[in-house]
Amino acid sequence: MNTYRSLTIIGTSHIAIESVKEVRELILKEKPEIVALELDRARFKALIEGGNEKKGPRLSDIKVIGLNGYVFSLIGAYAERKLGEIVGVKPGDEMKEAAQTGKDVGARIALIDQRIEITLRRFSKEITLKEKLRFVYEIIKNIIKRPKLEFDLKKVPEKDLISKLLKDVKEKYPNVYSVLVDERNKFMAKHLYTLMQKYSVVAVVGAGHEDEIIEEIKCLEKKRLDI
Repeated sequence: MNTYRSLTIIGTSHIAIESVKEVRELILKEKPEIVALELDRARFKALIEGGNEKKGPRLSDIKVIGLNGYVFSLIGAYAERKLGEIVGVKPGDEMKEAAQTGKDVGARIALIDQRIEITLRRFSKEITLKEKLRFVYEIIKNIIKRPKLEFDLKKVPEKDLISKLLKDVKEKYPNVYSVLVDERNKFMAKHLYTLMQKYSVVAVVGAGHEDEIIEEIKCLEKKRLDI
């Protein structure tokens, strides 16, 4: 968890029961005016209404997000769903809890993430052949070796482990990292920076985004003060 001025950011795991509890406790304690979620309108609607979580992306989505984005989304949704079944938590339960607890304390809900179709379309465009081949190789290697997890799925991984994993992704998949992490951090930071000028904010984002978002906000503030 990171705090900067009127903003508190909590990093979560989308399949950890620990995150559901921590999000609820933080919002009840802080009673913010805004609860900001790492979601866009379409993902929030699907999460709240339910029913489509097992279907994943549709073939018709390819013309919008590209083949690479479609395949990545399909694999990601499947993996997250299966891991969620192991620990007994539906992916995104902590976001639903944040939205509900926010409403309970009278907070407004802000959706701060970039539209998913834009992110996946950018993914389709920017991923390189080298990154695709490495991705396929890693999948095959993990199927054969079945590596042991370095953390408890029911808990949010430690910051050191998250930093290590993000560094590994950045080195092996620089374009993927740029689209899925760096660009989205900048996008969310801009939204949060605007919100925190007027309101007290608790932001709920995936673990690993917090530090970079805070740094981006500090850069935005420095630019504004330098003008």
